[in-house]
Amino acid sequence: MEIFGVPTQALFGQLLIGLINGSFYALLSLGLAVIFGLLNIINFTHGAQYMMGAFCAWFLLNKLGLGYWWSLAIAPVAMGVFGMAIERTMLKRLYKLDHLYGLLLTFGLALILQGLFRHQFGSSGLPYPAPAELTGGQNLGFMFLPNYRAWVIAASVIVCFGTWFVIEKTKLGSYLRAATENPALVQAFGINVPRMVTLTYGFGVALAGFAGVMAAPIYQVNPLMGADFIIVVFAVVVIGGMGSIMGSILTGFALGVVEGLTKVFYPEASNTVIFIVMAIVLLIKPAGLFGQQR
Repeated sequence: MEIFGVPTQALFGQLLIGLINGSFYALLSLGLAVIFGLLNIINFTHGAQYMMGAFCAWFLLNKLGLGYWWSLAIAPVAMGVFGMAIERTMLKRLYKLDHLYGLLLTFGLALILQGLFRHQFGSSGLPYPAPAELTGGQNLGFMFLPNYRAWVIAASVIVCFGTWFVIEKTKLGSYLRAATENPALVQAFGINVPRMVTLTYGFGVALAGFAGVMAAPIYQVNPLMGADFIIVVFAVVVIGGMGSIMGSILTGFALGVVEGLTKVFYPEASNTVIFIVMAIVLLIKPAGLFGQQR
């Protein structure tokens, strides 16, 4: 059976790949949007932190014998603590300066971290097995759906929309947004704004670590895995609107699907279609699809 002259299995296979990529685009752009939207920090270290989450899972398995599920719990926490240490020791000194200084600092940190891991582990990927509970797949008739891929999509949707709900619909989220708009007033009500800023940055980094663990069985673990993703993820954030939580989530999934469909109908443009979309969106709406003019 064919759809628009394309075999059904090939079409749905590419749609699945698009959804998988979109899941990681959404998770990573969500972390960037949380950090930028609430702290006004352009975190270029995000790709390296995603890579470190994957390496943390690999280390826990190969050195401590802890499997995937333990890694999914421990690695994000470890990365969150690492992020909080960066915020307390480095980033807090730049809050009163232009955003460019934070971008340059995080970009330099990303290069340092990637260089250190590349020196230690080389450039080739390290295998990381999917958990035994999620091996195999389901035959849907029109395509074969691997269980682990289905889990990645479902977990990404739950985490992304759960984060959106907490930030937009709960008292904690209102405190975070108020601290962004008027930190002095929030501090006057007895809320420790510096601690809130640190925890928020740590949470954004923990999301990158979570994405890294989930990516390890699919893409393997290598020092440059974050560098391959981060430019595309920044494009996703720009298209959705810098700082827009819902914009990052919806744009991440949508652009993953668009990229997958492009590989079917016009493969030559699959590596650039997201940047073409970004250029068109910026021409029509410079603040992004869901962003607001600052």
